[in-house]
Amino acid sequence: MQDFTEYVGYLASAFVLMSFVMKRMLLLRIVNVIGCSFFIWYGLLLTSWPIIFTNAAIVLVNGYYIVKIMRSKEAAPSE
Repeated sequence: MQDFTEYVGYLASAFVLMSFVMKRMLLLRIVNVIGCSFFIWYGLLLTSWPIIFTNAAIVLVNGYYIVKIMRSKEAAPSE
């Protein structure tokens, strides 16, 4: 079980790291949500509340901005 937990942590880290090299803000936020979701899972496997709460808050912040970006694209005039 220890190896599985570590793999989830590595996967979470990979997605969060990948999000830092992205240029498109929407894609950056989506990839970061995926990484943070894996970190929440990792925190649950470790029963680590600081990891769970911090990453859940980041998912909520990213979710807010994803909705904001999507709404601004819908409001933009089409060419």
